Amino acid sequence: MDSPGQPKGGNRSREARHGPSHSSGPRQKDAYARLLSQHHSVKFRSYLDQYAQQQGEEHLPSALRQGLVHSDKQDIPPRRRDQALIECSDSSDFSPSPMRDVESGEEFGFVRPQHQMRNKDRHSDLPVENHGKKNMSHGASPLKASSTGPVPEQEKKKSKKKNVPKNNLDNKPDGPAHTDLNADVSNSPLNKVKPAPPQGASVPSDKGKRNRGGRGGSKKQVFDEYMTVEDVSHWLKRGELVQGSIRINPKKYHEAFIASPDGKRDIFLDGIVARNRALNGDVVVVQILPQEKSKRPPSPDVIVEAEDEEQLAGSLQSVVYIVEQKHSRAATGFLKFLPDKPFAMFSPVDHRVPRVNIPLADCPHDFPSRPGDYTNILFIARITNWPDDSNFAEGRLAKTLGQAGEIEPETEGILIEYDVDFSEFSDEVLGCLPQTLPWTIPPEELRNRRDLRKECIFTIDPATARDLDDALSCKLLPDGNFELGVHIADVSYFVEEGNALDFIASRRATSVYMVQKVIPMLPRLLCEELCSLNPLTDRLTFSVIWKITPEGKILSEWFGRSVIRSCVKLSYDHAQSMIEAPDKLFRADELPACSPEHPVDEIHRAVLNLHAIAKRLRAQRFESGALRLDQVRGLTVICLMPFIYFLTTLSSSRLVEEFMLLANMAVAHQIYRSFPQKALLRRHPPPQTKMVDDLQEFCDQMGLSIDFSSAGTLHKSLNETLGDDEYTSARKEVLTHMCSRPMQMAMYFCTGVLTEERLFRHYALNVPFYTHFTSPIRRYADLVVHRLLAASLECWVCGGTLKGEEVQKQATQCNDKKTASKRVQELSAELFFSVFVKESGPLDSEAMVMGILDQAFDVLVLRYGVQKRIYCKGLEGLETFHFHKVGKKGEMTLVWAADEAGRVGVRQEISIFSLVDVQLRTDGTPMKYSAVIKRPNETV
Repeated sequence: MDSPGQPKGGNRSREARHGPSHSSGPRQKDAYARLLSQHHSVKFRSYLDQYAQQQGEEHLPSALRQGLVHSDKQDIPPRRRDQALIECSDSSDFSPSPMRDVESGEEFGFVRPQHQMRNKDRHSDLPVENHGKKNMSHGASPLKASSTGPVPEQEKKKSKKKNVPKNNLDNKPDGPAHTDLNADVSNSPLNKVKPAPPQGASVPSDKGKRNRGGRGGSKKQVFDEYMTVEDVSHWLKRGELVQGSIRINPKKYHEAFIASPDGKRDIFLDGIVARNRALNGDVVVVQILPQEKSKRPPSPDVIVEAEDEEQLAGSLQSVVYIVEQKHSRAATGFLKFLPDKPFAMFSPVDHRVPRVNIPLADCPHDFPSRPGDYTNILFIARITNWPDDSNFAEGRLAKTLGQAGEIEPETEGILIEYDVDFSEFSDEVLGCLPQTLPWTIPPEELRNRRDLRKECIFTIDPATARDLDDALSCKLLPDGNFELGVHIADVSYFVEEGNALDFIASRRATSVYMVQKVIPMLPRLLCEELCSLNPLTDRLTFSVIWKITPEGKILSEWFGRSVIRSCVKLSYDHAQSMIEAPDKLFRADELPACSPEHPVDEIHRAVLNLHAIAKRLRAQRFESGALRLDQVRGLTVICLMPFIYFLTTLSSSRLVEEFMLLANMAVAHQIYRSFPQKALLRRHPPPQTKMVDDLQEFCDQMGLSIDFSSAGTLHKSLNETLGDDEYTSARKEVLTHMCSRPMQMAMYFCTGVLTEERLFRHYALNVPFYTHFTSPIRRYADLVVHRLLAASLECWVCGGTLKGEEVQKQATQCNDKKTASKRVQELSAELFFSVFVKESGPLDSEAMVMGILDQAFDVLVLRYGVQKRIYCKGLEGLETFHFHKVGKKGEMTLVWAADEAGRVGVRQEISIFSLVDVQLRTDGTPMKYSAVIKRPNETV
């Protein structure tokens, strides 16, 4: 386990290609030597012995021949696995994130590389998903090659550079590239390697077309050429290749994953070379080898904290094609001056992004003479090219952000890096909205809608909310049942399909909520005025109204366009106070201004009735097998230094959530019945089975009675088996964190692209059909659903003309932007908390161990709700540490040395759920803080 700051090899060597037609080619002895030293195992030596017998030892590089003889004498510690973070439901980027959207989903200028422009006319025949803005004809084109298929195991070329940099780039000690800085990548030659076909396929002779390297001053090829579009299409159909989105571990950048088609376990890509210049989020095509020949991917470190050496033999799975460059190719980072070079080195803060050579002409004019002045200045760079013979990308400097560690420059960097459009809306876009204010509903529109303005309808939202897009009503009927309504702002009335406003909204796809501000999907005039269901104001809505029994049984339902007048704007706290004091007579001054037509006691009774029905609906959902995985949400809404608010879930919040869920499910059924080939729904695949099996084995060994057979049994287990003391919630959070690892992402999709209805299911909700309907102000997917719903009711023509391909394209865009939005929200929270630690730290807290690796362990800091990794090598006063495991359970023994203060040595045993005392402190790097475990008082 590499700790931060420890230099790491940027690329793993891969097996070289040998064959009758290539025997005269130059040998990559440097790559082989490194491969031998990195994979010092019985299994690998056995393979080399067999290989030497087949090829003849005289054909082997000298370094490899020496390795066969002397490898047993080398004392190279085995490399262990860091955690393989798996995205959970709506989370991404490996980062733990709240599971609220799993259950409800409610509350909350790329430059084309020059060397890749050659085949831009060959991109029309690939039958793969290609719906984003950066498709194969925009920067992801394959290099021109005559390959006929993916590379088999024993013919796969695995060369790489082995150069020691003359300049130590301290700004990025553990970044992906650590090779020769003298390499001039501005005129990188193209390599003409021909990838070979899978086993049994034929390939024309390619004599004279060996990759360059070795002699004549040419550079060695680091990355394989991409396959052609035709070959990718052919081998995808044959099942020899797999397409998916690549996820790169942010804590260990050389580990990457794509989802396996069988849903059992992620496909593991080991090393920078295996990724073949793909960046996080890109849609890639990967060659898959037979199970016995490929590397077993690491399991989450909370389950299997270390892997056996035999499981670390080199993997040949690699990216052979980039279908779509989802990553923005923009990064924040720092500039490093390189003497006697025509470029500077840009070191991204995100180590998953390569270092970038930036022309000096792009740098500040005094940068070459005064580079020290820019040590802590944050820049934005964009990658324009990444040659196949270099570990370094090429790019241009886009912007100087400002001083690192300050909120606004860091925030702007986050937004640009995740391709969030935060520009002001243009005059053309604003011109699509009503220009005469205050706006009133036209009389002809009123005649076409159900008039609900005299009903007791109200909103319940956070106290600071300004875009009020949902309202509730609950009226007692003479027969003892209730008429219950969910009323959603009719954004589709104002956003005409195909105009400039619709286009920008479809590109943004979601509002982005940061700690200190919101980047809206739609102009504020529309969000906060025209569509916001403000009290005592007539507003256009889309309503779902049920006749429902007190026990929560639905007797009938109605969908339609309506007009309402909210009688009061309640906050969650207002509604909570009503729920907690059912018999209290609230005075008018205890609540916001109410409509005179609806007294306070009428509103109070409606809230209590809604609460009672919501509790029954919620109980029924979980009895039917729904799952909720709530994780700690620390700094997510407001942070006023040095005060931090931590959110708690109120009954009033759950009340609203329950009826939003009900409306979403009802609308999903309605639009699917009407448009079975083009309904926009939201599905949540079941968790990966192999990871669930590993977690089940771990829980059994820990004595935890957790049933993973279904979403419902898992939910029940998590709420019944963790004791009843002051640390119960902490243990539940740790276990919830573990359970979230195998979960897959929930996603939007068009029903026409999946052939089986069983694939539509939402695992966490345990329902067959689900969609998003209730937040059209901040989610474009909901706006599309509104149009489909209107078309299904024959009250809007355009929605019925939508094509399935268009719906799926927009679904993909919404998925991408939702993932980016969630990550931006997390990074914003981390940014503010880092500033809080800097301003108010060091901070002491109790913590609970969440996972154990061989040289580090993860903790949940209980007081602040953050998760941090503690590296044993960095602990002051620690004499030794030892990792060991029994089955799936890992343990760590820390031995603290006696010190000058007279304290004797201390032995400390750590395992999952152990309580430790930690301290959060700044570590000298802008916007970074670390956690250290405090020395215990017990003696040996």
